[in-house]
Amino acid sequence: MGSYYDIDAILTDAQKLPCTFELDVPGLGFIDGNAGGDMKKGSQVSLPLWLGGYLAIQPIGPSPIVNLDLPASLSPRVLNALKADPKTVDLRAQAAHFYELAARTLDLFEEDEIVDVLSETFKKRASEIADHAHNAQGALGEGVDFLRGLDEMERQLFRAAHESSKMMRLWMGELKKKG
Repeated sequence: MGSYYDIDAILTDAQKLPCTFELDVPGLGFIDGNAGGDMKKGSQVSLPLWLGGYLAIQPIGPSPIVNLDLPASLSPRVLNALKADPKTVDLRAQAAHFYELAARTLDLFEEDEIVDVLSETFKKRASEIADHAHNAQGALGEGVDFLRGLDEMERQLFRAAHESSKMMRLWMGELKKKG
C-alpha cells in the first residue's frame, strides 16, 4: 500500500470485492439494503477492499466474519485471456488500477498461478508500452486501442518511457550541434 495520501492507493482500496458473510451480524443489514435488519449468514455482498479484507482476517470464534472471493477482474475468463494474449486485454475496463488491485487482493489469497500470469502479462505489456512510447507513429496509429486499455501503472510507465525517449532525442540533437 502507498502512503496515506496516495490517491491511487485510496482508489484501489475502494474497489469492491464479492464477500460472503459466515455468521449472522445484528444491525448490519443496511449494507445489503435492509435498513435496521440483520446481516444473515450466507449473505453475499460486495464490500470495498479495505473493509472486506479487514473483516476476512478478523475472526470471531473459529471462523472469519466474511469469506472473500476474487474480483471479476481476476476471474478465470480474464486470466485465460491474459494467458492467450495479454496485449489484447483492456485492463482499464477490468479495473483502472488493475495491478494495484491484484497485488492488494493477492495479499489475502494464496494464488501462485495468478501471480505467474500477472507477472508474464506485465512483462509482455511493458515491452509493448516501451515500443509505443519510443515510436510516436505507433502511439498514433494502430496502437491507440492498446494505449486506451492501459491501467494507471502502465500509463505512468508509458509517460516515463515517452519522456525518456524525448529527452534522449533532445540530448542527441545537442550532441550533433556541438560536433
